Amino acid sequence: MSVAFRRESDDEHLEPKFELPIPPGPNLVTERGATLIKAKIAELEAAIDKGGTEEDLKSLKRDLRYWATRHATMEVQLPAAGDEAAFGTRVRYRLNGKAAEVSIVGDDEADPAAGLISFSSPIARALIGAGEGDFADFAGKSDAIEVMLVARL
Repeated sequence: MSVAFRRESDDEHLEPKFELPIPPGPNLVTERGATLIKAKIAELEAAIDKGGTEEDLKSLKRDLRYWATRHATMEVQLPAAGDEAAFGTRVRYRLNGKAAEVSIVGDDEADPAAGLISFSSPIARALIGAGEGDFADFAGKSDAIEVMLVARL
């Protein structure tokens, strides 16, 4: 039968809605990150309680499932000790001659524009384990990164 004579529901033409992807690996968070996750859950629960359209509620509930999973799996990390770049440290470095400063945090609290990068990002992986005055390889270049300062968050 030709599709011209079939009655199709409007739902057949909608984009499917998928669960929000969970980043692979451990869910490491700083104490600040744990607080942000709890606040996000409270915000979503309040929005769901307020009500809304069926589509809005579906979206809010999907987001709540993501954050509830992140809360259940979070591993709060103690502030890093020592003088090497690690999870929970602020690092000032020079990459190919250009100075930058970042804080290494969990996936969900990462905000590169604010200088917060995920511990799983390529630059964080290159920095972790390096101390002040050390050089690290990055993007296939030897000694592309020079670590200038490492401090606790």
